[in-house]
Amino acid sequence: MNKNFRLQAVEHFYDFHPISAQQIFEAVAARGIAKEDITEEVLQMHDQDHYGGTQAVDRLMAQAAFTSIDHMLDVCSGMGGPARYIAWKSGCRVTGLDLTASRVAGAIALTQAARMSDRVDFVQGNALEMPFEDNSFTRVIGQEAFAHIPNKKQLISECARVLKPGGRMVFSDIMSHQKLSQDNADRLFEGMRFSEIATLQDYISWLANVGLTSVQSIDLSSEWTRILVDRHAMYRSLETQTVTRLGREHFDRYDHAYAHFVGLYKSGVLSGALVHAFNPNKK
Repeated sequence: MNKNFRLQAVEHFYDFHPISAQQIFEAVAARGIAKEDITEEVLQMHDQDHYGGTQAVDRLMAQAAFTSIDHMLDVCSGMGGPARYIAWKSGCRVTGLDLTASRVAGAIALTQAARMSDRVDFVQGNALEMPFEDNSFTRVIGQEAFAHIPNKKQLISECARVLKPGGRMVFSDIMSHQKLSQDNADRLFEGMRFSEIATLQDYISWLANVGLTSVQSIDLSSEWTRILVDRHAMYRSLETQTVTRLGREHFDRYDHAYAHFVGLYKSGVLSGALVHAFNPNKK
């Protein structure tokens, strides 16, 4: 299965994801908040489509040590929730990169609604061939998105290429304790569009190969297992909306895939970690 096919499958997956800009705007409206009254404080209750909500972003921010002069790249930025939150809380400038055009359009619409377009922008593009110059960003982050990307060695190389000397890369990702069985790997791709799930040691090796040092990690496996059980229940609570928007077959297929995914965490096959690496000063 080639790289381009896998990337196209990820685009299609997120075109039909249960969480969308439309769903977020509807959730805000259900709280009785008019569109002209939307702020980042309002959106952050609905747009954190990753594990752990704003508390997880706060932990990532503490690792990355953001300042107002930083320019951060959020790789696979999705609906842009963490990008907006980090810009709002730290005052830094943020660029989000995402493969799926509909997610970029949604992120831009939400950012405009929160009146944050002066500090937060989004670019549609491939993380394996980033449309940025070398040494463009002081911080590079990612949250539970790299699992979708094939050829993670090339992904880490691209992240290092665009990271300025003295910069930091901080990311969390879905990992495995050991190489997955072919059956589990196939089912994770078919249902969740996860490609070539890596181990923590894989990431440590790839980071070292591109000259990123002082690698630290925090094991999140137990925390994520609890979160994923709750997220599965949350997705099921959106059944009526999802069936109306995407059809019964789509809902059932995603529900079965997510149940398998959560089961692999419960059984200890999958893991998760927050990883922090430093780009030493170099010419």
